[in-house]
Amino acid sequence: MKLRNTTNRQAAIAMGEYDGSEYVVIDEVPPPRAGHSSRKVSVLPLVFLIFYEVSGGPFGVEDSVNAAGPLLALLGFLVFPFIWSIPEALITAEMGTMFPENSGYVVWVSSALGPFWGFQQGWVKWLSGVIDNALYPVLFLDYLKSGFPAVGHGFPRVLAVLALTIVLTYMNYRGLTIVGWVAILLGISSLLPFAVMGLISIPKLRPGRWLVADIHHVDWNLYLNTLFWNLNYWDSISTLAGEVENPKKTLPKSLFYAVILVVVSYFIPLLVGTGAVPLQRDEWTDGYFSDIAKMLGGAWLRWWIQAAAAMSNMGMFVAEMSSDSFQLLGMAERGMLPEFFAKRSRYGTPLIGILFSASGVFLLSWMSFQEIVAAENFLYCFGMILEFIAFVRLRYKYPNASRPYKIPVGNIGSILICTPPTILICAVLAFSSLKVMIVSLIAVVIGLVMHPCLKHFEKKRWMKFSISSDLPDIQATARESTETFIA
Repeated sequence: MKLRNTTNRQAAIAMGEYDGSEYVVIDEVPPPRAGHSSRKVSVLPLVFLIFYEVSGGPFGVEDSVNAAGPLLALLGFLVFPFIWSIPEALITAEMGTMFPENSGYVVWVSSALGPFWGFQQGWVKWLSGVIDNALYPVLFLDYLKSGFPAVGHGFPRVLAVLALTIVLTYMNYRGLTIVGWVAILLGISSLLPFAVMGLISIPKLRPGRWLVADIHHVDWNLYLNTLFWNLNYWDSISTLAGEVENPKKTLPKSLFYAVILVVVSYFIPLLVGTGAVPLQRDEWTDGYFSDIAKMLGGAWLRWWIQAAAAMSNMGMFVAEMSSDSFQLLGMAERGMLPEFFAKRSRYGTPLIGILFSASGVFLLSWMSFQEIVAAENFLYCFGMILEFIAFVRLRYKYPNASRPYKIPVGNIGSILICTPPTILICAVLAFSSLKVMIVSLIAVVIGLVMHPCLKHFEKKRWMKFSISSDLPDIQATARESTETFIA
């Protein structure tokens, strides 16, 4: 294997057979062609970008009450963050500051397991992200169809999805800084009506309603998928790390604030909705918060909640598309995808990645809400298993590597952090329907075949790939840190 000399005078030592890729010291060379003139994202916009990557407000949590009743729904959104959200956010903070570039979790897995598995990680996470983004036009129209029945079906619905996709895609094209400040505006606007609804509901709250549970009539598949979908995707922000101002400090701080914001934005509206109106489990489906708003405050509050839902889905769409498109750019800069994916617009945004992601969203938007969630979760679980393996492997193999933020646990602790979410992943996969399993496994197989095909195209020079596929030389970085300490 060809190795590259570094200014640290140590020869780069390969971490495994990486098909000829060269290695550089992680802090020495910036990601390929990362330099551009666009402004970087600061803490507050990043908090709301994470908020919209993960949540966007309580729209979509209604199925948890339908599936399991008030008590389990409330407990789920209190307990689940400790099982899944906090561990994933901590791992993202450590790995994202260790590899502050746009390929995000792709370079994590590539550095730990090799480029083949890094490509598989990129494929399933991009696909799950695009599937996730297809939800937001569906949710948007589900909230509007009570006031505008025409958009509920047929050609008007298709036209509405297309128009919405085009408008929001253009926002992504104009730049990540604009997306960040739009996310702040949309976030405040989306949460404000729920604060008003909470105040109005106080005289009508009946605490006994929160304790209703029927363990024998729980749809565990719907319950787990709803919790999982509403509280995952913390790692998505890693694909924007190259666009963040001082990511080694900004990323951990933003993740901390975002976890608090997400949990509060779910729990308070659920507390209000289940405590202030009599329970009708069958009514708790997408869009039911607008009906609750009408019961508590009248038509004006219902319209406000519907408008908030529309704005929330806009925010989630632009945040998710930013993550998906910058991931493709990062993979192209690493030589994993054809070079044209690395092309930036004059606003510094990944033009081809945005167009590919938007096309996938439109093609998938015909599916139902529950089908989209289940398919997305299955693929996401596959990607998270690779991330957990990469996190633990890098902790054991390179304990002295530079980690600007490090979870304050040892090697055994790193395994323990990953254990509860891994068990949860197994549960989500076990409850998946046969249809979802088959479709998702076909998607995984496509990724397994796509990688060798792209390598063949590169070898035959049918497509142009980036000449720089450098991976961070973690060994050299760790050795330098040790020598500095000894000296």
